[in-house]
Amino acid sequence: MIKWGIIGCGRIAQRFMQGFAAVDGVALVASYSRRAVTVDDFVSKYGGIACYSIDDLLASDIDAVYIATLPDSHAAYSIAALKAGKHVLCEKPATVNLAELDEVLEVVKATGLLFMEGMKPPFYPLYTKLKEYLATDPIGPVGYVRAGSAVADCPPDHPNYSLELVGGSLMGIGIYEAFLAIDWLGDLQDVQTMGRFGQTGIDMFAIFQTMHKGGYSQLYAGFDLHGKGDALIAGPLGHVTIHKNWWNPARATIDYLDGRSVEINEPFTAGGLNYELEHFCNLIRSGLTESPIIPYQVSRQMIDMIDKARAQVGLKYPCEK
Repeated sequence: MIKWGIIGCGRIAQRFMQGFAAVDGVALVASYSRRAVTVDDFVSKYGGIACYSIDDLLASDIDAVYIATLPDSHAAYSIAALKAGKHVLCEKPATVNLAELDEVLEVVKATGLLFMEGMKPPFYPLYTKLKEYLATDPIGPVGYVRAGSAVADCPPDHPNYSLELVGGSLMGIGIYEAFLAIDWLGDLQDVQTMGRFGQTGIDMFAIFQTMHKGGYSQLYAGFDLHGKGDALIAGPLGHVTIHKNWWNPARATIDYLDGRSVEINEPFTAGGLNYELEHFCNLIRSGLTESPIIPYQVSRQMIDMIDKARAQVGLKYPCEK
């Protein structure tokens, strides 16, 4: 039994608990939120004890923490949890920038504990089955990826619009596209970005194209347009369409150069975060300190891509030196 603590009891923590209920061998022991009323409501719904300070949470009888706060606090909570002897599953993006992530990874190295960024798409059954299928019926070396999403219905009070809380489309949505490009195209070599800002100082829409060891990508993210949210992965023998919403993948079509078309359907259950949680727990039980699916170097490249894109549009957060 792996005993868990939750840091942050907002929207994403609620979804995490939906997946938590579908995973065997886990128990929620304690939860913490900066607002007492929020953690009280969370505990009344999901059980465990309410903690009113981060120190109380980290002193409780837990093996691991899930960090579900906003990105501005991810690094600080990750470091505190690791130093307290807890494994860490941290919601994406893992930190505000690459420098912060490297600070976290230094603590990971010193403690010998497991740390993983909660980048959910590669753990979904569809994504796994797609990769397995392409291993035996390939489209050839992937040379181009196109993906993105623009969500025009975020409520006005959503943290995505907060500069102080590290909002913006690149951090909130673009980090997913960064993963997809790196996963299929390999090491990042260059980034070119255009974007525009909203009234709160965050990027409301950004389009960025990247060059990798294996090819090129064209990506977008936004909060004031209604985008399609699918993904295209192209090789010399065919291309894959991961249908919307590609980051919660359930259906893909492979169109081959020879005229064949293959449909893959793999619905997900329990909200989808159960798959990354199960993977993380298996790593703990195996004594591993790094995920082979989201290794540290992939997390480093993802946030490095977003760092470079932000620098090109001139987006800097108050918490950055």
